[in-house]
Amino acid sequence: MSAYSPAAAKQRNPVKQLIFGKPKDPLDPKVFHQVSLVAFLAWVGLGSDGLSSSAYGPEEAFRALGDQHYLAVGLIVATSVTIFVIAYAYSRIIEHFPFGGGGYIVATKLLGSGFGVVSGAALVVDYILTISVSIAAASDAIFSFLPRDLHAWKLTVEFAAIGVFMLMNIRGVKESVTVIAPVFMLFILTHVVVILGTIALHLGAIPQIAGEVREGFAHGRATLGWGGLTALFLFAYTRGAGTYTGIEAVSNGLQIMREPTVETGKKTMLYIATSLALTACGILLCYLLIHAVPVEGKTMNAVLIERFAAGFHWGGLPLGRWIIILTLASEAAILFIAAQTGLIDGPRVMANMASDSWLPHRFAHLSERLTVQNGVVLISTAAALTLLYTGGETSLLVLMYSINVFLTFSLSESGMVRYWIHHRREYRDWKRHISIHITGLILCLSILAVMIVEKFTEGGWVTMAITAGFISICYAVKTHYDRVRTALKGLDETLINIPFKPDLRPVPAKKPGAAAAVIVARAFDGVTIHTLLNIQRLFPNHFKNIIFVSVGVIDSGRFKGAREIESLRKAKEEDLHSLVEFANALGWYAESRLALGVDLIAELEKLCNDAVRDFPTAVFFAGKLVFERESLFSRLLHNHTPYALQRRLYFSGHNMMILPIRVYLMQPGARDPDQVTTKRLSETAAS
Repeated sequence: MSAYSPAAAKQRNPVKQLIFGKPKDPLDPKVFHQVSLVAFLAWVGLGSDGLSSSAYGPEEAFRALGDQHYLAVGLIVATSVTIFVIAYAYSRIIEHFPFGGGGYIVATKLLGSGFGVVSGAALVVDYILTISVSIAAASDAIFSFLPRDLHAWKLTVEFAAIGVFMLMNIRGVKESVTVIAPVFMLFILTHVVVILGTIALHLGAIPQIAGEVREGFAHGRATLGWGGLTALFLFAYTRGAGTYTGIEAVSNGLQIMREPTVETGKKTMLYIATSLALTACGILLCYLLIHAVPVEGKTMNAVLIERFAAGFHWGGLPLGRWIIILTLASEAAILFIAAQTGLIDGPRVMANMASDSWLPHRFAHLSERLTVQNGVVLISTAAALTLLYTGGETSLLVLMYSINVFLTFSLSESGMVRYWIHHRREYRDWKRHISIHITGLILCLSILAVMIVEKFTEGGWVTMAITAGFISICYAVKTHYDRVRTALKGLDETLINIPFKPDLRPVPAKKPGAAAAVIVARAFDGVTIHTLLNIQRLFPNHFKNIIFVSVGVIDSGRFKGAREIESLRKAKEEDLHSLVEFANALGWYAESRLALGVDLIAELEKLCNDAVRDFPTAVFFAGKLVFERESLFSRLLHNHTPYALQRRLYFSGHNMMILPIRVYLMQPGARDPDQVTTKRLSETAAS
């Protein structure tokens, strides 16, 4: 059996290694510790999205109040309650889904695959918009301090930022988090200074402001009435809904967390909720304390920071000016870094959907750096196209943003409510558990409904249309995979169940000098058996040795711990053992060779080269699905591993044949002509 060895065993491209980093060995017992994150680093990597929303979420809510600033007191309470309710609800979800409890997994498991694909598609679109909004807002902050003639470079800078973050995430999650940690901590430090400093400077004015709030409520009640005040408050509350969009990232990113993952995830959730609540509510309180009003060309956070630090001097130096620059620079940086959340969790959601055949299976594959590279590239490209479509206009992107998050929130909370209702007889304290999810569901549904009504004509329809289109693509992919699976089902049932008795005849002896057929085997299935029987049909009594080679591909679904990888190894060994027994029963000497890895072609090439050393005259065979009518889906959704391997072996001086396997994608109710094929193959094997 072959042990895993990364492509470093071969001569590597030094430029590629410099850019993407050295490959990592997924079979190294230390690898999960090396690539996983402790709670602090997970807070840095996943908390940037939530904290960055404090740059625009509180401002949107405060601006929506108009002259009724006294309602900010209610916003502070409502914002903090909403953050902790959603965070606590997702902490409970983490307990139920310790290997990843994001919206897609929760909705799929608790509500069904139909709701799951809606939640997954909504999350993917939202993560794309997370990247776009964050980078556009950061770019706005940077270019607001630059001359107007440089603004033509704004989109170029945004595209460059996406490229940099894409490269960082291809290299590895932990590496990217380590890079952004200093900037993240600078944001925390500067905003703690500004918020606490503003509160300290206005402590003496708090009684006066409290009186103004009481008078404001009384005046508002007299002029607007309770209905008007409530409507205005709800309008402002939902306009600031972007403040809560980063909370779910923890449950989506459990796979990258250090064991015990549940405890690490819950601790990370507490860090994110606490830091977000203190930052967002602190900024709202500071707006109220300084009687903040919008200033043309500046964000309200910039107004707040300038009001706090403008007069500070130390030793004749304009210390306040440096505080302003440093704080606003850290705010712009954290907005850039918020894109990191989309590039961590977006590809993982796509990988989960690919494992369930809603997306092409290649999106579940890991690169040699153990990252979901295909998803990272696609998410980054989609974000760049979104920026191109909107011209980098933050206002339009913000309108498109956050609707999908609350759709996912609502589905997740609905799933948990349904779970506790169905299992109420198993838990005496089920009412205590369900109460938090009912509260979260009411909050999320209310915010979602108001946002759809308010934002639909302003740009929300674009998000809904894109999400609906993505869901349609998912159903088309799923339908194709299901039809192929159905078409191959008869082949599997007929060929795998061919009767044979391996103990009735002696196992043939190995003949190293005789002709050998090396078969690339995916599993003990109809495709591999079909290939084996076709070899006998095409070359009767020519090959005396059969060697099965197979690679256990470690994808995102398997890369969760040593136990899952060992389970993959055992499953592959059982399949190969069955294939060897089958070939022995048909009169061949047979053996098998197995490797585990993330690069299927590289591992197959290594196994094939090893086989040639033992069987110099070996000829290689692989089966390939051939569709009666080629389509876009059949070309995109099915890999071309046999062709890629054939090309590599050819340049190594070895011969390989690809044996076609006809697949008829029949309409429901139509007669399947492949039944005739499998019957003929069964008769050939029996003879």
